[in-house]
Amino acid sequence: MIDVYFWPTPNGYKVTVMLEELGLKYNIVPVNIGKGDQFKPEFLKISPNNRMPAIIDPEGPGGKPFAVFESGAILMYLAEKYGRLMPTEIRGKYEVIQWLMFQMASVGPMLGQAHHFRLYAPEKLQYAIDRYTNEARRIYNVIDKRLGEAAYLAGEYSIADIAVYPWLVPHNMQGQNLDDTPNLKRWYEEMRSRPAVQRGFAAMAEEVAKMREAASARQRPHDQESWNNLFGNKQFEKR
Repeated sequence: MIDVYFWPTPNGYKVTVMLEELGLKYNIVPVNIGKGDQFKPEFLKISPNNRMPAIIDPEGPGGKPFAVFESGAILMYLAEKYGRLMPTEIRGKYEVIQWLMFQMASVGPMLGQAHHFRLYAPEKLQYAIDRYTNEARRIYNVIDKRLGEAAYLAGEYSIADIAVYPWLVPHNMQGQNLDDTPNLKRWYEEMRSRPAVQRGFAAMAEEVAKMREAASARQRPHDQESWNNLFGNKQFEKR
């Protein structure tokens, strides 16, 4: 059974959705990034960049346990190991990989910045808010154009779709309206209706409900401890 070092974030959901699509059994190992679990030495041995998700496959190459960090690498590893959701022939494979790299290089980082400056930054910097909201809109338009040409990002359903979808779920946080991108909206609704996607997003559902309740009670997304672990000085300590 694969151990998944997980917290309910877009990058975390990529892995649980992938495992559900493959029909694999897995064990969730919570990594509470608000409490600083990502900085613990035992986790850093698995994920030296102190980021979740990560996995340990007890039946890795050569039949030995194998740890993989970085969500995109995890998706590729699982796709190649199980021969699904990424073609083996070079043209189809790189159709998938280029859209996966688009997610890793643009969708995640830029939409993450939109989240940060719109919601989490202690100062409301209008320049940053406008810059990353506009960049999010540009990215949505890139996706919308592609999905006007094909049913899925790489033509057929693949790890590229699994990687992009979780980052678009909080579109309201990014200042985006799906009605502005009808092709993307069609794909989004189809993704949301997939049973494996729904099961993947059910991971740690009780914890998610508690976090939302706590955030609502204090009228801010994070308390001081979690903010410092996610965005403050704790994040930048040498390890």
